[in-house]
Amino acid sequence: KRMAEQFGLEDDIKTSTLSRYPEVFTLEEQEIDENTVWPLVERAIRGAAVQFVESRKKEGEHLKKDLLEKLDVMLSYVDFIEERSPKVIAEYRQKLEDKVKELLASASVDDSRIFSDKICVDEETVRLRSHINNMEEELKKGGCIGRKLDFIAQEMNREANTILSKANDLAISDTGINLKTDIEKVREQIQNIE
Repeated sequence: KRMAEQFGLEDDIKTSTLSRYPEVFTLEEQEIDENTVWPLVERAIRGAAVQFVESRKKEGEHLKKDLLEKLDVMLSYVDFIEERSPKVIAEYRQKLEDKVKELLASASVDDSRIFSDKICVDEETVRLRSHINNMEEELKKGGCIGRKLDFIAQEMNREANTILSKANDLAISDTGINLKTDIEKVREQIQNIE
């Protein structure tokens, strides 16, 4: 560049062009003293490992908090279903009684013959509540719980499916869908847990 400026030459030479000529650049292999280099490398590796572990711990705490919040919401859904379910059964019973009375032209109806097991979700809500509580306990215990939580989430999903299949009520159906959505979110989060 200085020659081009001093003598008015066109500066069209690139470093890559110069590097093709012999002995413009020479490579010299240097001996590396491992005892000198290792402390620097070790410090960097240890620092990175400590930061990695801390990062994983923070991420785990965030996941735990998020999952516990989702489980609380799911419990509120179960509460709603348990509260609404007897009303739905009573409504269903009344419809059946009315239908039977209509068919039998005001004949007496034996209550023991009217059975609403097809819409009763008591067993499912009890098991679902148990699974949610179990998952909360496992989260609080900590450790390597990813697979166990995934299994519990599968069981929760099974109960939610049964509730939906039995739902004879729009409010319970909507709540069941919300429940399934949250269970799926929990299952996705669980994939990040070892």
